[in-house]
Amino acid sequence: MISSFTRMATFNLSDLSEGNSGVLDDLDLSPQVAEHLMNLGFIPGVEVMVARSGPGGGPRIYRVDGTEVALRGDLACRIVVRSILPPAEA
Repeated sequence: MISSFTRMATFNLSDLSEGNSGVLDDLDLSPQVAEHLMNLGFIPGVEVMVARSGPGGGPRIYRVDGTEVALRGDLACRIVVRSILPPAEA
């Protein structure tokens, strides 16, 4: 039997709506900033949820591993997440 593998869609963390989650896939940041975020719990494979937004839409509060972290949009748009659910089969 031949199986076809479907690559899960990836998108930026900043693209998630409030209340939605994604699995962290990659940090497209400088090594120093990436290391700092990893120390805060932003490790590939962990679930990240958009908890709420600050006044005027930013910064946004993200919940990761039981901790809430505020990130500006310029950082969140460089963090790649993937869908939690596998794509539906046709």
